[in-house]
This record gives sequence, structure tokens and C-alpha cells, in this order.
Amino acid sequence: MVKEGQKAPAFALPDESGFDVALSDFAGKRIVLYFYPRDMTPGCTIEACSFRDYHAKFKERGAVILGVSTDGQRSHAKFKEAHGLPFALLSDKSASVCRKYGVWKKKKFMGKEYMGIERTTFVIDEAGKISKIFKRVQPLGHWKEILALL
Repeated sequence: MVKEGQKAPAFALPDESGFDVALSDFAGKRIVLYFYPRDMTPGCTIEACSFRDYHAKFKERGAVILGVSTDGQRSHAKFKEAHGLPFALLSDKSASVCRKYGVWKKKKFMGKEYMGIERTTFVIDEAGKISKIFKRVQPLGHWKEILALL
């Protein structure tokens, strides 16, 4: 997993509309890069809607929000539309970016093991360095931790 103080790994992923979004597109800006397991699931919806509800406050502090999961563009588009999300959702179908950031983990559910995203948020500063990593995020109220940091 990447560490705080390191340069954030570069990436380019398609958003919900199919347009490539690269980390370098936001050079000189603060970025809240959050990895979440699945569109339309309870925890992921709480987290995304919190970022939506406080989007203006993040924007006031000069921060860009980007969500990443392994769901496809169509799923992201439905999720974004259903909840009025004002930020890009990026599709990492191959989990290559998830692996770069160290969030692709072995998980267990009902006795079964599988690989999936461990809910994690990275705050990237204007110089492109990771200033803070929030691991195993609890969706409810997570936005407050990030906003306090900015």
C-alpha cells in the first residue's frame, strides 16, 4: 500500500460517461480520492450521498472528489443519476489502480473469501503527494474527518 508523504500513483480511468480522467488532470488541486466496494449498496450510497450533500464545502476548500470502484460505466451512470452525485465516478474494471493504491484485498463474507475493495480514502495535496490515508472507512460521518483535515 502507498504511504502518506509519497507521490500519489498516476492513473487514467474512464468515468461514468466513458471519458478518461487522469490524476494529472487535477495538478495543483487537492483531491479526495475514495475507493468504495459497489454502486447502489447501503454503505457506498451513504458515503457517496454524504460527499454530495457537502460537496460545496469541499469545493470551497479547493478539493475535488473522485470515487473509484470496479463497477462498470453503466453502473456508475445509474448510481450517479439516482443520487444526483456532482463528482466523477471512475471505473477500474481490472482493479489495476486499486492494486496500485493497495486497496484490493482478500475479504470474507458469509464464510466465502473473495477479492474486493477495502473502503479507503486518500487525500492528495496540491503537489500530488498523499497527505492522509483513511483505511477501513466507516461511511457514516466520514466526510467530517476529511473536511476537518482540509
